[in-house]
Amino acid sequence: MRALLLVLPLASLGGCALWMPEPDPSQAWIDLRPHGESRLQAVDVDSRPLDDGRYFQVEPGAHQLGMHYRFQVEAANVGGDALERECRLTLDYDRFGAGQRYRLVAGGYGFRPWARLYDEKDFLLARSVERGCGDSLAER
Repeated sequence: MRALLLVLPLASLGGCALWMPEPDPSQAWIDLRPHGESRLQAVDVDSRPLDDGRYFQVEPGAHQLGMHYRFQVEAANVGGDALERECRLTLDYDRFGAGQRYRLVAGGYGFRPWARLYDEKDFLLARSVERGCGDSLAER
């Protein structure tokens, strides 16, 4: 019984890693890192929908990454209660490299969302463009 109690928590921790696929060395991998308690979701690459919104994996070269970013606008910025906001962002980068790992970080300033692409050395490579915010982004 003690062995089961020890193995069960360890197995559940390892299970999370099993759900994320291994990066393909012939492609570029882009990790998503939302800021604070927000949510960043990968939506499409070059206007083609993705099956898994947890990451981007692209062939080398130029691509446009589409994402949804949900964040909270603090009460001090709204003048009342805090407000949740969901926005569509795109980011263009023309030099994705095979086997390279990138980091897409997102956040917000007041009502304005932002996302930035960094390489493995924390060098800023590109900034996103806001494409609209609202409740029904699936229609855009």
